[in-house]
Amino acid sequence: MVCEQHGVHVAGLSAAMVRAGHDVTVYTSRPEAGSPGREIAPGGYAVVDVAAGPAERAEYLDAQWAADRPDVAHAIFWTSGLNAQLAARAHGVPTVQTFRSLAITENGHDMRGTALDARSKVERLLARQADWVVATCADELVDLMRLGRPRGKMSMVPCGVDIDAFSTEGLVADRDERRRIVAVGKMLPHNGFSTMIEALPGIPDAEYVVVGSCDDEQMGSAEEYRRLRALAADRGVSDRVRFVGPVAHCDMPALLRSADVVTCTPWYEPFGLVALEAMACGVPVVASAVGGMLDAVVHDVTGRHVTPRRPRECADAVNAILRDSFLRRSLGLAGRDRACARFTWDRVAADTARVYGRLLCAVSDAWQPA
Repeated sequence: MVCEQHGVHVAGLSAAMVRAGHDVTVYTSRPEAGSPGREIAPGGYAVVDVAAGPAERAEYLDAQWAADRPDVAHAIFWTSGLNAQLAARAHGVPTVQTFRSLAITENGHDMRGTALDARSKVERLLARQADWVVATCADELVDLMRLGRPRGKMSMVPCGVDIDAFSTEGLVADRDERRRIVAVGKMLPHNGFSTMIEALPGIPDAEYVVVGSCDDEQMGSAEEYRRLRALAADRGVSDRVRFVGPVAHCDMPALLRSADVVTCTPWYEPFGLVALEAMACGVPVVASAVGGMLDAVVHDVTGRHVTPRRPRECADAVNAILRDSFLRRSLGLAGRDRACARFTWDRVAADTARVYGRLLCAVSDAWQPA
């Protein structure tokens, strides 16, 4: 598996694949040059840190796979796809590509960044060249077909959630008597925190707790933090908006359990990881009706869908949940059931392994003598 960073998705999937009996090596990039470091993660898979330059990473993979050829290379994110394709081609390694997010999708939702046009061209190439493509949500399948990928050579496998760590049982973070709304994400405009701040005047006696980096670690995050604080002051809700900064992933379940409702209101979100984690904790979710959250959150069953950037709609959805304790419990329990039934990492790993098996069978058949 080739990825740009060792995040929750890669860690959860890799550990579950190991539990299922597979041998997994995760290649990640790091900013400083030097000899690659190798260690065994708590989940039992190997993690190899490779020098940051694209040429160096591809060369390293090429050398590694010449000596020990993997059965399948699964690239996570488009930059990892470049390295995987270059190394795999020389050694006949079947490749699977997961993009996590596509430039054409981000453009369509006004999430414009630098060099999206150039990135879109590379993603189009990768989508056509990979032996198999795995989308994380149904919306992404449509966008991949727009890039020229045949539907018959794609699968949809969602993100998963650790239902043991994120559960209804366990510590609960301290809170006061006010209703609590929690949101989690990077401090960027497209994550939609401003939508909820604008909605908050219409949600009386509730605090809005925002978890996310407020410094310059992520370009533009400090500027967005200042913009959101100014917006809260302008709307007269500064005393009800709390920016708590980053929270360790191991401490996130306690914070989510302390919420009456978790809001996920980005302009677009391919995974819906926070929604899944909240559902696994038995907390109802108000989520933008986009991307992975359309697949994860069932409207009026585990939470409510809302249109992105519609503060009044968000306020109505949150108020309906906050005012009805029976509804909160019902949505929360249904969310927990759905997370356990469909989104465990073991289920996601089994679905991914079936993709690998199908691909290996196709490659084997292709090499059979006529």
